[in-house]
Amino acid sequence: MTIWETLKEYFIGAVQTEYTFKDEWLPMLEANLPLYHKLPDDVKQRLHQKIGQFIATTYFEGCGDLELTEEMILTVAGQACLLVVNHEGAPYPRLNSVLLYPSTFRSVVKDTGSFGITTEQTVSRLGESWSNGTVVLAWDSVKHGARNIHDGHNVTLHEFAHQLDSESGSTNGVPRLADHEAFQTWATVLGPGYETLVDNAERGRKTVLDHYGATNIAEYFAVATEAFFEKPRQLKKKKPELYAELQSYYQVDPLEWIHPKSKGTTD
Repeated sequence: MTIWETLKEYFIGAVQTEYTFKDEWLPMLEANLPLYHKLPDDVKQRLHQKIGQFIATTYFEGCGDLELTEEMILTVAGQACLLVVNHEGAPYPRLNSVLLYPSTFRSVVKDTGSFGITTEQTVSRLGESWSNGTVVLAWDSVKHGARNIHDGHNVTLHEFAHQLDSESGSTNGVPRLADHEAFQTWATVLGPGYETLVDNAERGRKTVLDHYGATNIAEYFAVATEAFFEKPRQLKKKKPELYAELQSYYQVDPLEWIHPKSKGTTD
């Protein structure tokens, strides 16, 4: 039995009885999960439940001779579930599997030109999100991205933002939203925001969002998600409307976790 199968059996059994998250796992989350030690206790409890659901329903496999450990599985699940900690239902209903490599892995990218000629190129990757419900990650990047929670770079948050994006039917920078009005507001904020980032990237201007977000609107959403959770103060100051949209969608306010208001104060 693999370590994932052992964890899966535990969590399946746990949800059928009295749910418990083992104390021995907490140091792994504290070391490898952005913001975990700053979360309120009730949010931590919801996160533990989401992690259990995630592991019980998602296949994990080590690739490139990587031998999976509890730490690896719990770290990926914890980071992914932080995005959906306040969402109802299964964490990622369309997700099937997570593939982990020890480090940078190679991927074949196909491109069809204007004359119908398809070319293939092998590129190095830190992470990928596939439309068939698979996420591929480099473990060393997962750990590094989690332990520096202020640089705005986290490959796990990035790739799982793509998974959320794809829940609407296509990966186009628009995840599944509550209603048409929410869609209209989303488009009004993220569309112009993306165009502004493209312009700033072309001009070489420093921005709160990584210039990789100027690749396309889907990458803009993923990069904005990284900044929302890791650089909330800067993002809210520089792009308050974008911050508000992400706060509404994710149903959390990371800034309150990092800088909670003192009791007895008023705005």
